[in-house]
Amino acid sequence: MDIYDKINELYDKRRQVELGGGDERIAKQHAKGKMTARERIDYLVDEGSFVELNPFIETQTADFSMNGTSGGKGEGVVTGYATINGSPVYLFAQDFTVFGGALGAMHGKKIAAVMDLAAKSKVPFIGLNDSGGARIQEGVSSLDGYGHVFYRNSIYSGVIPQISVIMGPSAGGAVYSPAITDFVIMVEETSQMFITGPKVIEAVTGEKITSEDLGGAYIHNSKSGNAHLKAATEEEALDAVKKLLSYIPPNFESKAKPSSYETKGIEEELRPDLTDLIPFDSVRPYDVKSVIEDVVDEDSFFEIHPDFAKNIVVGFARIKGESVGLVCNQPKYMAGGLDIDSSDKAARFIRFCDCFNIPIITFEDVTGFFPGVKQEHGGIIRHGAKILYAYSEATVPKITVITRKGYGGAYVALNSKSIGADLVYAWPNAEIAVMGPEGAVNIIYAKEIAESDHPEKLRQEKINDYREKFANPYVAAGLGMVDDVIDPRETRIKLIQALEMLRNKQEERPHKKHGNIPL
Repeated sequence: MDIYDKINELYDKRRQVELGGGDERIAKQHAKGKMTARERIDYLVDEGSFVELNPFIETQTADFSMNGTSGGKGEGVVTGYATINGSPVYLFAQDFTVFGGALGAMHGKKIAAVMDLAAKSKVPFIGLNDSGGARIQEGVSSLDGYGHVFYRNSIYSGVIPQISVIMGPSAGGAVYSPAITDFVIMVEETSQMFITGPKVIEAVTGEKITSEDLGGAYIHNSKSGNAHLKAATEEEALDAVKKLLSYIPPNFESKAKPSSYETKGIEEELRPDLTDLIPFDSVRPYDVKSVIEDVVDEDSFFEIHPDFAKNIVVGFARIKGESVGLVCNQPKYMAGGLDIDSSDKAARFIRFCDCFNIPIITFEDVTGFFPGVKQEHGGIIRHGAKILYAYSEATVPKITVITRKGYGGAYVALNSKSIGADLVYAWPNAEIAVMGPEGAVNIIYAKEIAESDHPEKLRQEKINDYREKFANPYVAAGLGMVDDVIDPRETRIKLIQALEMLRNKQEERPHKKHGNIPL
């Protein structure tokens, strides 16, 4: 045997690895409308850029004839590095054709190794998940493999962006790795996440439910909030990864634009339509997304968590080509009030933006924290405090625009000057007060109104008087709580100026190990 025979042997072994579980299992994967692990990688990354790592790792477990199992090459996961839109990433893709993508000790070791390289290289890490969970044939060593992955998800959080795409089952311990990562994307009909499956739930609690109704893309995007985006197909899910990466820098130290971006539609900075988009009547609903789209660069708004806690809108956009994070009350739902879910949604997004030096712009039109026994007993105090904590802790440029209402504790929580906003603008029709005029009058003048011969007339007079004296932006501006009252049509101009002024902002918090956010 000479060197050429050895080289041929190498290529033979490599072909065996690339075949995964074999043609029959690949055909089954395709029959479910799913791509294989390698097909997913090829679609996601720039053509010809993927470099595989540790292709020859195999299980070391001899029990249950595991080490003699045909079709077990590559240990059920493909790992390596590549580029997406020209920028480097590290990634793994679980291979359902090998052991059902189940995670064993060496499977976990492969993922942990590539995560370490991503952290050392300070580039984003992407996980394409398609796994039946822990490999029970390996016993506790498979749990140890999970532990190594979870640990790295945790300690590299805030160091590099981490994105998870659920492209099949993700059961048991497998769900906790995606849950720690920054963004979770699911595919409709073919992906599910749950701690215990339908059969176990039925056996323990008697409840009957399908896998899709228990942990499908719709459920986790709209009800649990465990997933941030859903896609109709695997291709759409992977396209969402590419789009997401275009807004975020590769690591916590970088402020550079993640990829080249040609600005569009910014020749005219004045936005005359803004005067008509928001009703002057403070109780009439409107869609804040129309305001966002009129202020940011054309077609640049990318909403995150669009189906969860719809009373607040969060997402990325560009203003004159630069990435920004947006946190906006949505009067179309619950009058834009803050509840438990919207507090969690906003706080997590704020913390992500702060991790990776993305300026935060807040469009505020809030009636307050949502009232009710269910909210109080569910812990609205604790959850609402997360927004206060997230804004206060953030050191990135923070700009607030009060478009219509800013009442009570919610006004304070939504990036007020008192908790660290760099700049607060208000439109001339903005109402900034402890509470709305109606509620304030009902308390302050309750006795006087009750004793009046014309209570409703007097009540309305008091409401109008209160609104004129207190519920306007000039009282707050006079106290320095609002930096300027601006023409709504100049909102984009003011934001461009503010972002330019704050470009080199540096701010430190007191030295400590870490804070204790009210989780």
